[in-house]
Amino acid sequence: MNTVIKSALERSISYKSYRALVKQLAKDSSSTGLEKTKAFANYTKLNDKRMARWDKTIKVPKIAQDIISEFNHRITLLVITESWCGDAAHVIPVLNKIAELNSNLSLRLVLRDENPELMDRFLTFGNKSVPKVIIIDNESGAVIQTYGPRPTEAANYVRRFKSKHGTLTPHFKEDLQHWYNNDKGQNVIQDITQLLSQLEPIAYQ
Repeated sequence: MNTVIKSALERSISYKSYRALVKQLAKDSSSTGLEKTKAFANYTKLNDKRMARWDKTIKVPKIAQDIISEFNHRITLLVITESWCGDAAHVIPVLNKIAELNSNLSLRLVLRDENPELMDRFLTFGNKSVPKVIIIDNESGAVIQTYGPRPTEAANYVRRFKSKHGTLTPHFKEDLQHWYNNDKGQNVIQDITQLLSQLEPIAYQ
């Protein structure tokens, strides 16, 4: 196993521990990350509420449940994140719901700023974007796929806006949050289900 991946896995925490961390940071008006700002503290408070809502309301459709529950290859979804990241607050609770459906799927989380070597190996268009999901084969330790930082539909939405306007405006970011709220995690479920279907043959090699 790659030493950077191995080290990150050893430092990783469960979703339950991550939720407890974010909840405490929100209570303390703080955040994860090297840069501590009032804005990041406020985003962390907002994200704690978002995750609490998604933990209660996300529904995985029956067809996706069947595909996920039948996956028989042991993998780890190692997620690079930070408490202040809005995309992470929408995506990670969905990943947790998926992982809960199959004991072959292990969800582990690490913080971006505490794992610079790991983050530098999984940049998105040269940026340290989170959440970034690294899918690891438990038997070999090999990285077999990555996912993120956004679900496919949101990523396309962002790409179209950037190509037209150059940068993401505050108004667009509000629209993106509305998209997440309306989607209710279904795009992430579709994306991960498709990924698992593509990985399925590996289990028989």
